[in-house]
Amino acid sequence: MILFLFAIFFAYLINPAVGRLEKLLRSRVWAITVIYLLLLLGLGVAGFLAGPRIARQSARLGESLPGLMDRATSGQLTAEIGKQHGWTTETQKRIQGFLTNHRDDIASLAQRIGFRAAEAAQQVWLLFLVPILAIFFLRDGGSFHEVLVALVQSRSQREFLEDVLQDLNQMLAQFIRAQLTLAALSLLAYTSMLGAMRVPYALMLGTAGGALEFVPLAGPLLAGATMMVVAVLSGYQHWPFLLLFLFLWRMVLDYVISPRIMGVSVELHPLAALFGILAGGEIAGVLGVYLSIPVMASLRIVWRRWRIYAEKRKFGPLNEYSFPPELGRGRT
Repeated sequence: MILFLFAIFFAYLINPAVGRLEKLLRSRVWAITVIYLLLLLGLGVAGFLAGPRIARQSARLGESLPGLMDRATSGQLTAEIGKQHGWTTETQKRIQGFLTNHRDDIASLAQRIGFRAAEAAQQVWLLFLVPILAIFFLRDGGSFHEVLVALVQSRSQREFLEDVLQDLNQMLAQFIRAQLTLAALSLLAYTSMLGAMRVPYALMLGTAGGALEFVPLAGPLLAGATMMVVAVLSGYQHWPFLLLFLFLWRMVLDYVISPRIMGVSVELHPLAALFGILAGGEIAGVLGVYLSIPVMASLRIVWRRWRIYAEKRKFGPLNEYSFPPELGRGRT
């Protein structure tokens, strides 16, 4: 089910490019083939340029993580940060006491995160099935639409279904492209700024931050927390500036860039979006959090179209009423 959902999203992502190329090649199959070859070429170049560095930084972080956790729980890290920022001895003792008392909890949490990351890494190969499944949606998506509409016999119900499907199609296409754009901007901002600030493991952390941008609300929070934890545990001295950058970037992205990119098709009231995210997380975990925004937007579309359909059934469409010629000329 998850693979089919992501395959549909992937098809929505590249469908505009396929449609434009289809007009030139006059063949949808050849258009899909060319787009896939270009994507493979782009991924190959990106992997060749950045892949080895990301792999090396990930390996170094994995090897040094136990030592970093020991420094944090033993109080050595607290003493170093306290000296750098002029903390009092009492403050250092309180922080050190807290870390010492919760040492087992911190170690258990780190172990669970490591196990989850290892389990996710073992399932990465399933992602290669997403573009394969997307081929069928790209090639036969129009046929699926026609078959679904043909199942409805009533003219008014068919118009209602066509309107809903058209609005859903536009909303999902805009949502997927907007999410990719936001993820690319976050990737660029994180890698460039973390690299300029000489944060340890900057490329790996920036790449992870860009990927987590696809998960609404929880993804950016997890990315920012991970960057701060890794920077502090690695002994990075300018972590307050890193925290300031993360805060400012979130404000700019959430309140300036994101509303302009998302557009009106995915607009939701903040309370409705928050309810959807919390409900999605309770029902389906991380996947529910990711799908919460498009699901809530889809429900809004269906509700709006249903109200229009109900009004048409009750009062009839406006074009069914005829006005005298003189009244028609006088209306503005």
